[in-house]
Parts: sequence; C-alpha cells; structure tokens
Amino acid sequence: MATRFHILLVDDHEVMRRGIRALLSGDPGWDIAAEAQDGREAVEKVQELHPDLVVLDLTMPVMNGLEAAKEIRKIAPTTKILIFSMHESPQITREAREAGADAFLSKSAMAEELPLLVRRLLGLDGHPSSR
Repeated sequence: MATRFHILLVDDHEVMRRGIRALLSGDPGWDIAAEAQDGREAVEKVQELHPDLVVLDLTMPVMNGLEAAKEIRKIAPTTKILIFSMHESPQITREAREAGADAFLSKSAMAEELPLLVRRLLGLDGHPSSR
C-alpha cells in the first residue's frame, strides 16, 4: 500500500488510549502517529503533525472534544474527526457534527465498530476517499 494514514488519539485516560491503540493496531493502512491527553494538546499536535484522522474523546479537561473539533476543523479542514463518548444521545451526536466531527461513536460500540469506522473515514473500505 502506497499511502499510510496517520491517526492522532486523544483521551485524558491513558488506559483508554492504550485500548484504542490495541483496537487499531495491526492494520497496514494506518499508524498511530501520536497521542494527546486533552483538547488543547490535540490542537497543538494537529498543527504540528497534520494527521489524517483524529480520534477524539468528548469529555476531557482543559478543552473538551467539541471545542477541540471546532479548532481542528479551522486549522486542518481535510483532517477527519471521529468523536467518541460514553454518553450517547441524538443531541450529543448533533453537537459533535456541528462542531465539525465526521463521525460519532459510543464507547460501548468501540470494540465492534471502531476499526470499520476508521477504514470508512480514511476511504479504505473500497470506496474512493473523500480527501
């Protein structure tokens, strides 16, 4: 594969970041380029690294996922953003979309859906990439 996509993982809990890394490891289409522990650090890493995808927790200290998504969307309009949360409601999903997220995923569905959703967002599921 010629192109390898770079992913930034953002969660304030190291254990959660490790779990996401484990779920996404081993796919030849991407690598985990970096991790951040809050929204402000995520924005800084996006400016520095220009990842293809940011996997972003909704609830974090310093700057939450919605605020970070808005900033990321301004500085990196082509970067895909996936927001996840333990809370799931139509309102939260709508707020995530309004903040610039390309997708929203409940933490309870991550084990089954995260790798497939990442493949779709990166255009690796057989459909042309939207990039």
